[in-house]
Amino acid sequence: MKVVLRSDRAGLGKRGDIVEVADGFARNFLLPKGHAIIASDGIVHQAQAMRSARDAREARLRGSASQQAASLEALSIRIEARAQEGRLFGSVAQHDIVEAITAAGGPVIERRRVEMDDHIKTTGTHAVKIRLHPEVTATVQVEVVGVE
Repeated sequence: MKVVLRSDRAGLGKRGDIVEVADGFARNFLLPKGHAIIASDGIVHQAQAMRSARDAREARLRGSASQQAASLEALSIRIEARAQEGRLFGSVAQHDIVEAITAAGGPVIERRRVEMDDHIKTTGTHAVKIRLHPEVTATVQVEVVGVE
């Protein structure tokens, strides 16, 4: 059965996409929950309008994310933590980096946007990636300074 998605569905498509799904999946899940509508001629035109609105919104979000990435990469982030011989007593986590960015005058970002394999446990300069948009990633240099 061909349906037009009314909301983004992981593994299926985005809002406004016309997809072919099993009849039972459409009748028992997508249609009753309001996630999709049956694709008819009039609905296909409405789906095109949904897709064009989605594309315009994505372009606007990508542009603002690019501007945020440029401002983040220009910042100098410095975090002070208790350390001895280059090793921290604790660690620097995502929330510490978010607080340091905000304190340095950067934009407010969500903690889950900070991508780190592991917490920072040594002093020095570390490169941290921040995913602002699925297509835009900023790399921020974080200097961890040990204090006694």
